[in-house]
Amino acid sequence: MSNLTNLNKARKDRKRDSEKRDANMHSAKFGRSKEDKQAMAAKLAKAAKSLDGHKADDKDA
Repeated sequence: MSNLTNLNKARKDRKRDSEKRDANMHSAKFGRSKEDKQAMAAKLAKAAKSLDGHKADDKDA
């Protein structure tokens, strides 16, 4: 005896797999990893702190 296949489930599974594959391709092309985002945030924070340290105080003038 052969196994019965629910055609609706098979169709939905194919669609879900296709969407997941497209999403993975899109994220690989355009996305950044969590580590990349955290490294960029740390770099920007360090640059802002360095810039604030080099500002001249107008209170003394």
